[in-house]
Amino acid sequence: MTEDFNANLTKEEMRGHTFLIIRRIVAYTVLIAVCLLAMFPFIVLLINTTHDSATIQFSFTLLPGSEFITNFNNVLADSSLPVLRGMLNSLIVASVSCVIAVYVSALTAYGIYAYDFKLKRLANTFIMLILMVPLQVSAVGYVDMMKAWGFYNNNALPAMIFQSLAMPGVYFFMKQYMESALPLEIVEAGRIDGGHEFYIFNFVVMPIMKPAIAVQAIFAFVASWNNYFLPSLLTTTNSKVATLPLIVSGMSNMDYLTDYGKVYMVLGMAIVPLIIVYLCLSKYIIRGIALGSVKG
Repeated sequence: MTEDFNANLTKEEMRGHTFLIIRRIVAYTVLIAVCLLAMFPFIVLLINTTHDSATIQFSFTLLPGSEFITNFNNVLADSSLPVLRGMLNSLIVASVSCVIAVYVSALTAYGIYAYDFKLKRLANTFIMLILMVPLQVSAVGYVDMMKAWGFYNNNALPAMIFQSLAMPGVYFFMKQYMESALPLEIVEAGRIDGGHEFYIFNFVVMPIMKPAIAVQAIFAFVASWNNYFLPSLLTTTNSKVATLPLIVSGMSNMDYLTDYGKVYMVLGMAIVPLIIVYLCLSKYIIRGIALGSVKG
């Protein structure tokens, strides 16, 4: 009976092992298919940057062509498409905005998390209410204020950056991360050792917050790089501080622009920096979200 029982148990284990292998094969197949489906538009876009306009219009291929350098030179030679200037403007706005957004939001979250004061809950609730207000509601007043201050059109670069001072979404993530990864005992120990509050924040709290800072810096950078709504209200496509989304959008108004190789090259230049950022820092995104989503 014992031998029969062991034999049956072995068969059950083998059946379970086989079922596990089949389940993994199906899961990985589905995931690979979904990944390819999501990446397909980007793959086609990047491949089309290597083809001329006639090939893009009259045929479809997933094989790279030999027109990449030609398309790139055509974009740089077109004075009506200041792509490099737009990339520089976008890089300045996105970089400065993400630094300001992350630091100010972390400082705000630290103040509400680490201090006890009468209006603590009210302040947190107020910020959460702002999070639910669409940007379109407050944009008109913000644009009018920036116009009154002289930050409009060719002087609109500071106005595109000022709005990053108040990003409740970044604040919320930072506060949740602090609640899960920052014991108040560490802050108290720093105070006992004689450290002033900004020293504790900059040299004790911020190193602990590195995963959250990396995640929110990436998200803030990408959001600012892709931001079209606010820059479109503050400046024009022909402005010297026009960002890359404005320049890409302005291509639709160029009726003479029938060189699809040039069009795809401009689009490729707009998204390649974001792809590089995600590929290089994806591990920080996964780690930061995983840690910040659990309240210990």
